[in-house]
Amino acid sequence: MTTPFSERSRVPAWLPSASLENLRLRARLLKQIRDFFYVRKVMEVETPLLCHTSVTDPFIESIPALFQAHPQEKEQRYYLQTSPEYAMKRLLAAGCGSIYQISKAFRQGEIGRLHNPEFTLVEWYRLGFNHVQLMDEVDDLLQEVLLVPAAERVSYAYLFQAELDIDPHHASVNELKACAQTKLISVQGEITENDTWLDILFTHCIEPQLGKERPCFVYDFPISQAALARIREEQGLASRFEVYFHGMELANGFHELQDAREQRKRFEKNLAKRKQLGLASLPIDELLLTALQQGLPDCSGVALGVDRLLMLAAGSERIAEVLAFDFFRV
Repeated sequence: MTTPFSERSRVPAWLPSASLENLRLRARLLKQIRDFFYVRKVMEVETPLLCHTSVTDPFIESIPALFQAHPQEKEQRYYLQTSPEYAMKRLLAAGCGSIYQISKAFRQGEIGRLHNPEFTLVEWYRLGFNHVQLMDEVDDLLQEVLLVPAAERVSYAYLFQAELDIDPHHASVNELKACAQTKLISVQGEITENDTWLDILFTHCIEPQLGKERPCFVYDFPISQAALARIREEQGLASRFEVYFHGMELANGFHELQDAREQRKRFEKNLAKRKQLGLASLPIDELLLTALQQGLPDCSGVALGVDRLLMLAAGSERIAEVLAFDFFRV
C-alpha cells in the first residue's frame, strides 16, 4: 500500500502541514492575544460550535452536521458555526461585560491559499465602544503582535474615488459595469446589483493595494453592506470597518446593531436572497433575537483571523503553512 500524499506537496500526508517553528509561533501568538485582553480586563469565554442554526448571509455558507440524540430518534440537522457571534451576543445581553473568544470557525467551500474550511478567529466585544474606538484597540493589538507601525485609515468612498474615480454610494450599475470593463474584468452572466459590482471592483482593483507598508483600516461602508452593523441614516453609512495588511483581509468589525426588529428584517432579506440564488434556507436564530429584545448593551465587536495574523508574523504565503493539519491532511 502506497503512502498518501497531500495535493499541495510531496511530503507524506500524515505529517503536519506547518513547520514545528510555525507551530511554536502559533503558541506564542495565542499567549500574546490572551495577555493583551487580560491586561485590559476583557473576559475570555467559550461558546458552542454546534448549533441549531447559523448565519443567513447568502454569501457565507455553513457546514451542516447531523446529530442523533438516541439511536431510535430521527437525525436532527445542526450547523458548525461560521463565527461565535450569535452566542457571544447572548452572553452580552445576559450582562457578562466585555468578552473575547479564541474559537474555531467553519465555512463551506472556502479553500485555497488564504482559506481553509476550518480556521481560527479571535472575536471580541467591547461595551461602550463605538467602531472608531474599537479600531484603536485592533490597531494596538496589531502593533503589539506584528511589531508594525500604527495603521492608516481611509473611508470606503475615498478608496473608490482615488483608485477608480467613482462615488460608490451613488454610482449606477451601468457606471460600475463600465468601470469594470475599462479594468478588463470579465464576469459570467448578467449582474444587476450595485453591491455585486462594488465587491468585484473592490477585490480586483482596490484590495491588492491595501496595507502595503502598514495595516489599513477601511471604514464607513454603504448601508447595503451593513450586515450586523448600525446604520447612520443621516449620513447614509454603516458603522463598519475592515482591516487589511499586505492586500489581505484580517478583520471585520461593527458598532453592533441593537434593534431586534431591524435585525429580523435583515435576516428575512437574507433568506429572500438565498431563495433567489437557489440556496438552502436556514431557520432564523430566535434565541439571538430574544436576547436583542431583552437588551444588547451598547457595544462594538470584531472578528480577526488568527491564521492570517500568523501568516503575516511567519512570513508565510499559504494558510497551510501555519496550520497543524490543513484540509488535505485530515
